[in-house]
Amino acid sequence: MRAPPISDYALLSDCHSALLVSRRGSVDWLSCPRFDSPSVFGRMLGPAAGHWVLRPVKGRSHRRYLDRTLVLETLHYTPTGIAVQVEAMALGRGKRGHELGAESPGGLVLRRVACVEGQVELETDFCPRPEYGLVHPLLREVEGGVLAQGGADMLRLSSPVRFQFGDCNAFGRFILRAGESVGFALQHRAWWHPPLRAWSQEEIDAWLQDTVEGWRSWSSLHQRYEGPWRELVHHSGRVLQALTFQPTGAIVAAPTTSLPESVGGERNWDYRYTWLRDASLTLEALWVAACPDEASRFFDFLTSAITQLRRGEDLQIMFGIGGEHDLSERMLPHLPGWRGSFPVRVGNGAWQQRQLDVYGELLGAAHRLREYLGGLDEAGREFLMALADTAADRWAEPDQGIWEMRDVPRHHLYSKLMCWVALDRALDMKDLLHPDPERVVRWKRVRRNIRSAILEHGWNARVGAFTQAFDSDVLDASVLMLPIAGFLPASDPRMRATLESISTDLTDDRGLVYRYRASDGLLGEEGTFFLCTFWLAQAYALAGEVERARETFTQAVEYVNDVGLLSEEVEPESGELLGNYPQAFSHIGMVNAAWAITQAEERRRQPASEQAPAPA
Repeated sequence: MRAPPISDYALLSDCHSALLVSRRGSVDWLSCPRFDSPSVFGRMLGPAAGHWVLRPVKGRSHRRYLDRTLVLETLHYTPTGIAVQVEAMALGRGKRGHELGAESPGGLVLRRVACVEGQVELETDFCPRPEYGLVHPLLREVEGGVLAQGGADMLRLSSPVRFQFGDCNAFGRFILRAGESVGFALQHRAWWHPPLRAWSQEEIDAWLQDTVEGWRSWSSLHQRYEGPWRELVHHSGRVLQALTFQPTGAIVAAPTTSLPESVGGERNWDYRYTWLRDASLTLEALWVAACPDEASRFFDFLTSAITQLRRGEDLQIMFGIGGEHDLSERMLPHLPGWRGSFPVRVGNGAWQQRQLDVYGELLGAAHRLREYLGGLDEAGREFLMALADTAADRWAEPDQGIWEMRDVPRHHLYSKLMCWVALDRALDMKDLLHPDPERVVRWKRVRRNIRSAILEHGWNARVGAFTQAFDSDVLDASVLMLPIAGFLPASDPRMRATLESISTDLTDDRGLVYRYRASDGLLGEEGTFFLCTFWLAQAYALAGEVERARETFTQAVEYVNDVGLLSEEVEPESGELLGNYPQAFSHIGMVNAAWAITQAEERRRQPASEQAPAPA
């Protein structure tokens, strides 16, 4: 069976782990109790890796998230009646606002279907396959449902439906008449924990309602953006929150592994970890899309995970969501991958790369969110100053860059820019950090040196644009961050020329932007990147070209699926979504571009005499 499109899936999260459920009611991805745990259902990566179906036998469906939540509602229209299906990953009972996801019951999946007209025949197929499909658990009937046990995992499915047992699966078919409903609750535990009990229908209904109220309280407390595309921005804020691991404050880049950047290719990575870059940019986006009260918890996570940044050492660029350092990459040879995109990977070898941009992203996030950090203690101040010191020490060295290229290190412009940002933001926070005068003098001197180097070696007059690396001919969308970071105004003639080069030579027929088009040491080609397309829209807005900004933004958001989610890339020929999903970077880009367009429109409405310079 051909794997459904990536865009077919909706996200459910309890801010500890996540699942993806298809339009046809199949949970084809669930890793619990953490985002980075082995999957319990993994059919997205191979048909034998497990699923859990709940759907009408016949009919068509329409789905949406309930207002201001990540609780999914699906309306089923069948030849004999209409049913409403509601599903969620349960949040902690009574947890509201800032406590969203605290004391989660741990991978509790709730699904409830009610017949509202006529009668509807439904089916369910419960086929767990823990450890990425390696374990075929023993399933047996117990009071109030089904118990599955195998390997280290125990699963209990609570439901009054009568099941038939087959090859390590439980299948049921039942009819609901108008006014009738049935609920399912799936719990996950290690087998040595106390036995799981059955859940009553009343408990399932109560937890579902409590989860709805939990998301709505978070949205009401946090979300105040009122500009264009308000609903998309607010929804993206909830998606970014859903990718936060509540116990530590870590933020995953995506809840999936090995969804490919090209169909059948080898560009398949595990994104269920915390990249310092992605997480820092997530916090900055939450400054627009939601009140970022999570900032202090994230920086607490960093200081715990990093322990100490020693002078002259590279900063590890990513960590496990509990603070783990070793993220060694391995392959799962028993899984064929989504539509044959092999290999399937667990872990990510990029953890050992040098990426010098992370210093700037961390200090940029701290600078943007400084009012939310509270009173920084001495350790916090020293940590941020050490970031600036290391950027000053290492900026002239080559690295793997923002795109984590797995070939020879280069002098990537974006990395140099972010070292400049590190020093620039540290200097602007000197009243908070209290650096000694010698440090300040050095930071200013190195900041000047980086600026001179970027302008001399990053600009290529022959190409007519800033390029990927020093003295390179390769266009790269990451140079769009020059005006976004405040290094150069977007109106600078060199930036305007760069915008034109990217819009002409680095886009597909739809106007979506590639990261770059040069060889990077990997087989196959990739799609266009949503983040880069949103960067182009943001840069146009900063240049005062609001119509072009809106046009570029609109071209990108046309690919948002029916429940407001974006993956990493778009396949150029088919227009299908590609890459791990939903992708934090894409939703970050959407939020920041919408905000930049809002600001540009406000500036245009002001009389010229009252206009302030475009913000960095």
